[in-house]
Amino acid sequence: MTHSLRLLPSVLALAALAGCGGGSSNLSPNLKPAYLGDIRQTAYDGNSDDLLTAGLGKTGLASATAPGFADPLKPTAAELRRLAIYTNYRAILDMTAAGGYGTLYGPNVDAAGNVTAGEGKVAGTEYIAYSDDGTGRRNVTLMVQVPASFDKSRPCIITATASGSRGVYGGISTGEWGLKRGCAVAYADKGTGGAPHDLQNNTVPLIDGTRAGAAAAGTTAAFNAGLSAADLAAFNTATPNRFAFKHAHSGQNPEKDWGRSTLQAVEFAYYVLNEQFGEKDGAGQRYVSLKPSNTVVIASSISNGGGAAIAAAEQDTQGLISGVAVSEPAVELPANPGVSVRRGSTTVAVIGKTLIDFTTQANLFQSCASLAPSLAATPYAAAYTAGFAGAAFPVAPNRCASLKAQGLLTASTTATQAEEALQKLLAYGWEPESSDLHASLAAFEVAPAVAVTFANALSRSSVKDSLCGFSFAATAATGGVVALADAALAPLFATGNGVPPTGGVNLVNNNGKFGAARDFLSFNAAGVPDWNLDGALCLRNLVTGNDAAALKLQAGVDETRRSGNLHGKPALIVHGRSDALLPVNHTSRPYTALNKVVEGSASQLSYIEVTNAQHFDTFIGLPTVLPGYDTRYVPLHVYLNRALDAMYEHLRDGKALPQSQVVRTTPRGGTPGAAPAITAANVPAIATTPAAANAIGFAGTTLSVPD
Repeated sequence: MTHSLRLLPSVLALAALAGCGGGSSNLSPNLKPAYLGDIRQTAYDGNSDDLLTAGLGKTGLASATAPGFADPLKPTAAELRRLAIYTNYRAILDMTAAGGYGTLYGPNVDAAGNVTAGEGKVAGTEYIAYSDDGTGRRNVTLMVQVPASFDKSRPCIITATASGSRGVYGGISTGEWGLKRGCAVAYADKGTGGAPHDLQNNTVPLIDGTRAGAAAAGTTAAFNAGLSAADLAAFNTATPNRFAFKHAHSGQNPEKDWGRSTLQAVEFAYYVLNEQFGEKDGAGQRYVSLKPSNTVVIASSISNGGGAAIAAAEQDTQGLISGVAVSEPAVELPANPGVSVRRGSTTVAVIGKTLIDFTTQANLFQSCASLAPSLAATPYAAAYTAGFAGAAFPVAPNRCASLKAQGLLTASTTATQAEEALQKLLAYGWEPESSDLHASLAAFEVAPAVAVTFANALSRSSVKDSLCGFSFAATAATGGVVALADAALAPLFATGNGVPPTGGVNLVNNNGKFGAARDFLSFNAAGVPDWNLDGALCLRNLVTGNDAAALKLQAGVDETRRSGNLHGKPALIVHGRSDALLPVNHTSRPYTALNKVVEGSASQLSYIEVTNAQHFDTFIGLPTVLPGYDTRYVPLHVYLNRALDAMYEHLRDGKALPQSQVVRTTPRGGTPGAAPAITAANVPAIATTPAAANAIGFAGTTLSVPD
């Protein structure tokens, strides 16, 4: 029996329970899961404050002016929550009207896609608690939002696990879909978060983002680096003013548990829903009335959160999840997945590498490749070249030269070296459509930031290890380490993305010849500023080497690999073909092939690849900073919402899911920085049955994607 069929009679099931004279003797008591700590519960009226916009509404979220604090040094929990929702919503989406905010998506666009005149505020109750083993070392933050519109006769839950390394509100833009539908939304920070342990002053974040001394916080800290007093003193003496971040330095390898964290968020949702809506006996005991047999549960989110949803579906032994709908998921494949990918008539040579693998490769070559003359007209390329290739401080050209000195490039001039570096990326699985993004991602230090964080996490390194000579600290304009201003530290729960550089905390090379300095401003042993190639090579060796440090990281990677077995659950993956952060050849394409091999005829996974879409919708909405994103790219978020619509209609009403396909969009075009407003014609619908030229096929062990 399919998930969709068994979920159809939810109203009848609940009516039968109600007609059994109370029926509690046939039900299980609603018991709080043992891993949950104290639960904080807050009701929001949907006017002064709400679940989706923290009272800001559609207009306030779009405002360029962020909500402030009465006391910048001591923001309240409510102020931090409001800023966290504002920041995380805007960090994921293009917030410009021309880009689709307020017409194609946004709080004012209702569940049916109608543009309303309202602000889109959602009344309801928010529950938040830690998942922990009692030691306070794990303390994964879980949250459930139950809208006032929740209908116990048609119960539904959607997961919105945090994307990237963000905190628990990092999936709020995905949660919006569920709140509009009247679904409860289950969030998890999955062991990541934006607020650090300030090692110099020994303060830590609490669950609500406020800060306290580490000793006073004890096991209630959202994250503590876990250093002894002696180790902390020694560390601060040797490397003052540093920070530890939860994803990098928890010692938990949190990625291995992203699926478990997501499943626990679903269990938390069931618990609070049954506390509110479950049958009650005369003594006040609540019973489990809402359960998988009568509740639609869709595992969703984007990026790392999307990968967590897939992991949860693979690890779901209780039938908690009905279906999956995710966008641009980070999924780690087996070392030898036994599948292949063809694009057009060409078999892709390198596929299915892990995130730490392809990111450390990008970290080596992307900063040099971004100087390629063939990329001169791409977004941010001119500013990148001017900023990193200027005669006074030629960092990127020096990286090219140092790569040649290491034997990793052979060309003789900066221009030819850059073109060679670009070819290295293409040969390693990046699609040609990703090339236009390299300069902007290099300028924003995306690859080094991700590589350092994941290398620490996967190898369970302590902050005191300073893996490959890296640390996190505030820096001066010249690169030297300085103390972070208190007013910058206080809001990091809300403003930080958990992966430095973020919120004034930068990536630091401790091993620079002239002392510790911001990574790209540091000098190697020869006195050359080459964007710390030594550090990049060290990170790469952790992936490819066989020394003790490398084997430790590789063991951590093996803990994160997924099986491809979704147990026959219906699933939709949408991914932008141009994604340069999580290339389709290493993620969604080979995962789809693996699922087809593992599940065979039982597979219900469809893969939707969207042309002219990439990883960071928010960059499209920064036309003055990144002109050219607006003319080239469409918002992938539109297709996540459509995938969720399709999955909900399939599970609730039995409607057929769309088949695997390429959706061919039309960029807005126009002048970079001033693209015309997007229309529905730019983002065509996902077809239930695609035209032959757009159909993605599978045969044997090969996924075939049309050009």
